[in-house]
Amino acid sequence: MKPILTPAFFVCLALTAWSPAKEAVTETVTETVKEVATEASKSAEDAELAARRKEQEALAITNKLEAERLTQATNEMRAEVTRLKLERELMNERVALEETKRQAALRQELAKLEADKARISREGELAKVRAEMLTNELKVAQTEAALEVARLQGDIALFETEAKRDTYADSKPTYLKNPLREDGTLVISDRRIPLNGLITQETADFITNRIDYWNNKDREMPIFIVIDSSPGGSVMAGYRILKSMESSDAPVHVVVKSFAASMAAAITTLARESYAYPNAVILHHQISSRVYGQLNLTQQREFHEESQRWWKRFGTPIADKMGITTDELIKRMYERSSSGDWTEFAEEAQKLKWVNHIVEGIDETSFTRDPDAATSKPQPSVQPATALGEQVDAEGKPFVWLPRIEPKDVYFLFNPDSYYRMR
Repeated sequence: MKPILTPAFFVCLALTAWSPAKEAVTETVTETVKEVATEASKSAEDAELAARRKEQEALAITNKLEAERLTQATNEMRAEVTRLKLERELMNERVALEETKRQAALRQELAKLEADKARISREGELAKVRAEMLTNELKVAQTEAALEVARLQGDIALFETEAKRDTYADSKPTYLKNPLREDGTLVISDRRIPLNGLITQETADFITNRIDYWNNKDREMPIFIVIDSSPGGSVMAGYRILKSMESSDAPVHVVVKSFAASMAAAITTLARESYAYPNAVILHHQISSRVYGQLNLTQQREFHEESQRWWKRFGTPIADKMGITTDELIKRMYERSSSGDWTEFAEEAQKLKWVNHIVEGIDETSFTRDPDAATSKPQPSVQPATALGEQVDAEGKPFVWLPRIEPKDVYFLFNPDSYYRMR
């Protein structure tokens, strides 16, 4: 192989050897350089062509190897695909087999469920029949029990009714326009109002309401105010009772069995008709009051004048009925007692016109029920008790505080032992 001379070599050579005298040589050299350059160019092209050929050969070899590798890889992939197909077919067979087994098991389970359903249905029908039988038996037992209970309740009701009936008398109240019989017995009907104990505003409410009620029931038959024992009480309350008696269309008769004093005596004396047992005690006196607190002379005079006005309203009609003056009434009171308490048994009280009739017996026809029989309801004819709680003072004497009375009211009360006290 010839050495390759580059153009730079020749340029350097030319520059080194340049001289005007050597132009001929230069031309020769130039031609030679051109030939060398041409040859060098051809050699470069041959070398490049050889390099390209070698690259093509190497590329062909590489392509052949790649093709062989790809072919091998393709064959391996085909083999893998074939294997996977086989595995899939095997898996499908297994799945089909499992599905077949599952379907068979499901059919067996369904068959079992159908059998259980049929069995349960049969058992349900049997249970229903048994339940109906038990229900019928229970109804029969309940009916028998109800009949037995009804019979027992009937027996109890009969016993209770008989016991209740035994608490009632066979007779009924007797109503007479003239209740005093010729044998001296007073016949009292159920148009009866008790008046016992202290006379208060509650007492007046109790009595006046019942006078109105019995008037609305009947305006001809008498109404009876029955006093077992009363020391008197409020003049305002007593006056309300008197006015209710006066305005009643039905006659109001007052009956004293034991003791009527002060306001209760005034009610007895001023009644249209009044009755008393022979040994009943009736007591009249002047209005008496106690003053509590400090009063100047003017207040004392005013209190005295107020009491005088009340005495005039009660003392005057009592004196008029007796046929004497109030002064004579007061005089005779103090002739009988230094305290002014004029007390008489009913027989003497009748002569003084304090009571109209003396009776030897009283027929209480309104008591048609056994008073010892237990009852959950209060008897309508029983006067409500006043709320007076008994106490004992420092000296050991029992007493009760009187309830507060209305302004301008005073107590018209028999109270010799100061049992009733004002605060």
